[in-house]
Amino acid sequence: MLKIFYIFKIIVLTGILFLGLVSASLAQLDYSTKARFAILMDHESGTVLFQNDADAAMEPASMAKLMTLAVVFDYLETGRLELSDEFFISEKAWREGGASSGGSTMFAEINSKISVDNLVHSLIIQSGNDASIALAEGIAGSEETFALIMNEIAEDIGLKNSHFTNATGLPDPAMYTTARDLALLARFIVREYPQYYPIFSIPQFEWNGIKQNNRNVLWDDGIGVDGLKTGHTESAGYGIVVSTTEGGRRLIAVLHGLESERERAEEARKLITWGSRAFEQVPAFETGETIGYANVYGGEQSSVALVAEGALRLYLPRGGRNCLAGEITYHAPLMPPIEQGDKIGELRIYCNEQLIQSAPLFAGHDVGDGSFVRKASDALKELLLGWL
Repeated sequence: MLKIFYIFKIIVLTGILFLGLVSASLAQLDYSTKARFAILMDHESGTVLFQNDADAAMEPASMAKLMTLAVVFDYLETGRLELSDEFFISEKAWREGGASSGGSTMFAEINSKISVDNLVHSLIIQSGNDASIALAEGIAGSEETFALIMNEIAEDIGLKNSHFTNATGLPDPAMYTTARDLALLARFIVREYPQYYPIFSIPQFEWNGIKQNNRNVLWDDGIGVDGLKTGHTESAGYGIVVSTTEGGRRLIAVLHGLESERERAEEARKLITWGSRAFEQVPAFETGETIGYANVYGGEQSSVALVAEGALRLYLPRGGRNCLAGEITYHAPLMPPIEQGDKIGELRIYCNEQLIQSAPLFAGHDVGDGSFVRKASDALKELLLGWL
């Protein structure tokens, strides 16, 4: 069970079980940012430490290239692509992403062949638009088809409020994402592709005789930053997805809508430094510990215990444990048979009414079919009261 400073209250409404952690309210966290959109997330637990319009739609700019990389890394991981494979620089890649385009580029020559390894390095370090288009065309035949793959993998990752239309992040009214989705995407890349992640902290990359520095200027600031991606367009402003191990744990921050490169660096530096010092880890549930219960219709037992996948830990503001509230949601009625390990619902944790963490919940034990009497009793309950 949760530690003693939590008090439980169970409320049941129309098939959704709400679990309230009742406590005194806490003033809003004493932090603000100039970024129009922002989020700070603990990498290990997924706890959101700070957010500002984190679910509002925004133009991703070059931060969309993280989704391009997620596709490339997936193809490399599954053997459909090799780092030694070579792709052509098409006229489209050269014209829309080359030097004449005025955007970030690796200065690749038209009709030249470049290895996937070098294209990936350029995309990450130089933010090369020509490299991004070449990878998209090499994998999918066209950038438009590649965007379909981007959206499929985005859905698999769990990005609920994003839609990608190109591999570069160049402005398109139909393309959007959120700060939360970008943080989840960064968390996915760090967790799933550690073999490629060191590329994000390489200081510079040279191609065609032109050496360019890493566009993430925070990587050598001595605050543990080792990724991930900057972005900028005139319409969207300046943004960054950044990750740091400052303070002994990994944090991921997204900030967007800032007015200059300098402001972007300052706001990102302030947010991750504050996040590394202002929070404490709070144990919530141990592995296999029951978090709550869900009602079962017509089962041999009237409810099933719900558990998380492994231990559940939270990061909370120091001195701010009383801000917590939470809920368990699931689709009712649950019908047997239920097997241990079946995904049943979700635990959502809030601090000052802001969602800071969610975790899937699983059946803690089997529940078989109930007797005729049990089914009749549940049917009568549903008829008279509505299913709880």
